[in-house]
Amino acid sequence: MAVSSGLVTPALVASLAERLDDMTVQLSDLVGYESPSEDPGLLAACAERVAEMGTRLLGAGPQVVEVGGRRHLAWRFGPAPEVVLIGHYDTVWPAGTIGRWPFSVDDGGRATGPGVFDMKAGIVQMFHALAMLPLSDLATGSGGVAVVLTADEELGSQTSRRLIEDTARGARAALVLEPSMHGALKVARKGTSMYQVHAVGRSAHAGLEPENGINATIELAHQVLAVAELGRPDRGTTVTPTVVTAGTTTNTVPAAAVLHVDGRAEDPTEQERVDAAMRRLTPVLAGSELRIEGGINRPPLNATFSEQLMRMAVDVAGRLGLEPLRGVAVGGGSDGNFTAGIGVPTLDGLGAVGEGAHAEGEYTRLSAMPERAALLAGLVAELLHLTAQPDWTAGSA
Repeated sequence: MAVSSGLVTPALVASLAERLDDMTVQLSDLVGYESPSEDPGLLAACAERVAEMGTRLLGAGPQVVEVGGRRHLAWRFGPAPEVVLIGHYDTVWPAGTIGRWPFSVDDGGRATGPGVFDMKAGIVQMFHALAMLPLSDLATGSGGVAVVLTADEELGSQTSRRLIEDTARGARAALVLEPSMHGALKVARKGTSMYQVHAVGRSAHAGLEPENGINATIELAHQVLAVAELGRPDRGTTVTPTVVTAGTTTNTVPAAAVLHVDGRAEDPTEQERVDAAMRRLTPVLAGSELRIEGGINRPPLNATFSEQLMRMAVDVAGRLGLEPLRGVAVGGGSDGNFTAGIGVPTLDGLGAVGEGAHAEGEYTRLSAMPERAALLAGLVAELLHLTAQPDWTAGSA
């Protein structure tokens, strides 16, 4: 059976600790289903596995929301959701990574593997946290819980943004299962912008008549330097040229080149300033052309949107007997930026405890999984004012 809001005691942590072996097996299984953001086939297979896991632990299957060939998963318990839990199952790791870097656990209890930290451990924790709550009772209550797990967060959530915002609109809280920052919750995030600068020139033989060409690579080099000047570190604004592609063969003047640009800002006015400056970029070489694509992707998550939820999390952690919580501001964006952007109080970083997101060797501390699952369950129970008496006989669902 499940438990509820006399639930915020150390007994909840102990109850979830009994599930750690199951969590570890489920995490290993989920990591084994590779889910690179750019591979629809592997994403679909992973989505099916996530849906099976959620159905088994929560007693209900998800709605599959397919947009642009991507399968996003949504659960809803009770009436209009007051609490929305958000995560993603896509990862940055290309297909085949699992072959050279399989899931493993070292002697210190650190689990590693592609996507284990960002953010498959968070998904497993979330399912077990909700399994401890009387979700069936929400059908007649005044509040509800929704879960959204998406397939394109690592690409900017282009196909899932509307689902996230529509689900969260009007909710009391959005709780984001992104991994923690060295154990700290994420109380503020920079807004993100994504651009592609296309330089168009004219091809020519590089040896016979290069003077008849217009070198798109050289044009793009001018633009790289111009873009790099747009950042204002003193205001927390970074504008970083990242991926560059150009040319076709080594003996041809490049007729086309593309620059990708990553922008981050703490202030919406800074995002708008950078956006305007990007669109004012002009060609330097005679005869060349520029085309600017992309724009502002995620608004900033300001600390004011997480302040009350962070205080609640600190209180819940104390009552659970956990180590004191910290909150930090980070530069990376998440789907929590979207929920804050529509005015919903948002707390991020409630997922795995470990290190190395997007880095070879990312890992999750297994011993922290029951603790963070208990923290999440406690937060949901407090937000929904659940009052049923706990049943600490709850084992693995």
